[in-house]
Amino acid sequence: MLYSNLSVNDKGHLAIGGIDACDLAAEFGTPLYVLDEDRVRENCRTYVKAMQEYLPEGSMPLYAGKALCFKGIYPVIASEHMGADVVSAGEAATALSAGFPANKLYFHGTNKTDAEIAYGVEQGIGCFVVDNSNELKVLGAEAQKYGVEQQVLLRVTVGLDPHTLEAINTGRVDSQFGVPIETGQALRFVDEALKTPGIHVMGFHSHIGSQIFEPDSFCDQVDRLLAFACNVRDELGFVATTFNLGGGFGVRYVESDPEVDIAANIRAIAEHLNAGCSKASYPMPRILMEPGRSIVANAGTTLYSTGGTKVVEGYRNYVTVDGGMTDNPRYALYKSDYTIINASRANAAADFECTIAGRCCESGDRIAEGIRIAQPERGDIIAVLTTGAYNFAMSSNYNRVLRPALVMVCGGKARLAVRRQTIDDLLALEF
Repeated sequence: MLYSNLSVNDKGHLAIGGIDACDLAAEFGTPLYVLDEDRVRENCRTYVKAMQEYLPEGSMPLYAGKALCFKGIYPVIASEHMGADVVSAGEAATALSAGFPANKLYFHGTNKTDAEIAYGVEQGIGCFVVDNSNELKVLGAEAQKYGVEQQVLLRVTVGLDPHTLEAINTGRVDSQFGVPIETGQALRFVDEALKTPGIHVMGFHSHIGSQIFEPDSFCDQVDRLLAFACNVRDELGFVATTFNLGGGFGVRYVESDPEVDIAANIRAIAEHLNAGCSKASYPMPRILMEPGRSIVANAGTTLYSTGGTKVVEGYRNYVTVDGGMTDNPRYALYKSDYTIINASRANAAADFECTIAGRCCESGDRIAEGIRIAQPERGDIIAVLTTGAYNFAMSSNYNRVLRPALVMVCGGKARLAVRRQTIDDLLALEF
C-alpha cells in the first residue's frame, strides 16, 4: 500500500486506519471523504519535533487551512502545538469557532477586504501577513482604531523558480503575491511599514511553491531572504526576528513519486540558515513554515460507488462513479495523478485498464485515465488515495451536485465531522 495506515482486511476489502472502507461507505454513503486523524497527528508531530529540535526557540509550523478547512481539524492542530494560516475571514471564523486561539492565527491573502481586516483586528488575530501597501494602510488605521499595535510579516517575492507546476509556483518576480525584492520595491515596502502607525513588523514571509521534495530550493530561498534582510538592516536599521518560509513539501500521490524525509529537510534548511546567519553576522531568526498538503493529503481517502463499466470497443474502458470534478477538481485542473483501488476487491489483481469518469455533464470530468484496478461491478467501492488536501476544500455544486460528507477515523472508530449536504441546504440561500 502507498501508506502504512492502509491495509487489506480478511474480507479482501481496503481498510483505512483499520476500518473497512466498504463498511464506511455503507454507513455514511458515497461519495465520502475519509480523514485518518491518527495520520494527521503523525504528520503534525513530524514538523513540530523537527522544528523544535533544529530551529531557534519560537519556531513553529502553521497549518495551512486552505488545504482542508473544517471545524473538526482545528482541535487536532491546536492539540499538536501548531499555529494556523488562514486566508479569509471564513477560514479564520472556522478556526475560531472551533476554539483555536486567535493569537496563533496568521492571516494571509492578496486582497483582504476592509471588512476582513477589521474582523481580523477585532478578533485579536496574532499576525497579519501583509501583501501590499494598500492593505498596509488600511490595517494600520484599523489597528489604531482598536488601540493595538498589530504584529505583521511582510510578504516578499524572492524571484525563485523551484521547478514546480506553474499553477502552484508562487516565488517568481512576476507574481500576484507579495512585493518583489529584485525591483527594489520590497525595500521601500519595509520602509513604509516601519513608518506606519499601529504596525509592528516582525519579519518577512516568502512562499516559493508546492510539491517540493528536496531542501535545495528552500535553501536558495533562505539565501535570498537573508541577503534581503541584511540589506534592510544596512539601509533601514531594522533586524527581522522572524522568517516565514511558507509551505511546499511534497507528498506521494503515486508509487513513482519520491518519498520525502521532512525532518531531514528541515534539518538541512536549519543548518544552511545557521551557516548563512553566522557568515553575515545576522541573529538567527525564528522560522515559521506553512504545511498544509503534507499534513492532510496522505491522511485522506475518497470513496465512491461505481455505476459499472462502459466499454467503447477499440478505444477504452470507462468506470463511472457517483462523484467527480465536483468533489475532486484537481484532475480537471492539473491532470493530477492518483493511486486508485477497487476497495471491494483490494486483494484481486489490478489488471483492468480504465478511465475513472465522474457524473457531471462535462467531458473533462475524470479522476484518472489509463490506470489499472481490479475490474469492478456496479456498486463496488472505488477508493482514491491521498485526497485529504484540495478536494473537500475545492468542492463545488456544479451541476447542482451535493457536497459529500466527511468522516474522521481515529483509534479504529469513525465519527461524522461534516454531514452530507442536502437539497434543502442547496436551496437555503435562494428566493
